Amino acid sequence: MAGQARGKVTVDIEECKGCGLCVESCPPKCLELAPELSPYGVHPARYTGEDCTGCGICFYCCPEPGAITVYRIKAKGKAFAATQGGEHAAAL
Repeated sequence: MAGQARGKVTVDIEECKGCGLCVESCPPKCLELAPELSPYGVHPARYTGEDCTGCGICFYCCPEPGAITVYRIKAKGKAFAATQGGEHAAAL
């Protein structure tokens, strides 16, 4: 499902326990486990930087509150909401 990203994901490596649930549940497969270990000795999730649809599935399946934040792009051609002071993805 390649295409222009409509969202962005940030992962707090201090909160991520490297379970991989977000990686497995991501429809466009834009998350991966980092090859390097975090200070806690786990491979944290990270955003590859492309193809995010902003669906928020990774956020909802993550067992660690605050580990994942999903942002949506406000309008076509504008910067990510994360850098524009935008809003988080809407709750389902």
